[in-house]
Amino acid sequence: MHASETMVMAMMRRVVMVVAVLCAVATMAMAQEASNVRATYHYYRPAENNWDLRAPAVSAYCATWDADKPLEWRQKYGWTAFCGPVGPTGQDACGKCLSVTNTATGDQITARIVDQCANGGLDLDWDTVFSKIDSDGQGYQNGHLIVDYQFVDCGDN
Repeated sequence: MHASETMVMAMMRRVVMVVAVLCAVATMAMAQEASNVRATYHYYRPAENNWDLRAPAVSAYCATWDADKPLEWRQKYGWTAFCGPVGPTGQDACGKCLSVTNTATGDQITARIVDQCANGGLDLDWDTVFSKIDSDGQGYQNGHLIVDYQFVDCGDN
């Protein structure tokens, strides 16, 4: 083998290694999830407020970016505020979807992030999310659920 061929082979190995590392990082970034997260409830009352993120009673943080989305988009999933320990924050979280599982009952639902919070977890809409996965009523009694969440594709394409 010539020196130039050896150099090309070494470069190819480096490129393959870099691509492998980038793929691993991308996979880890996409698999954003957390376990045993506190989830409180909030009364957004989307149906009563015409699914309007700008309604005074709603006043969702994400309204700036998502209030003009089609009604079908705003109604597709129940609403949640997000301030969980794993995942994007601020505007980057807006419109994303979470699969939320009540750890006590195994009940699961998909929710769309429409707001931010400060409780270190989730603030699930009572009507469209919290009450749907609080099948044993203990979350209401305790004032919160313990949930697992995972970011999922909203299927909006």
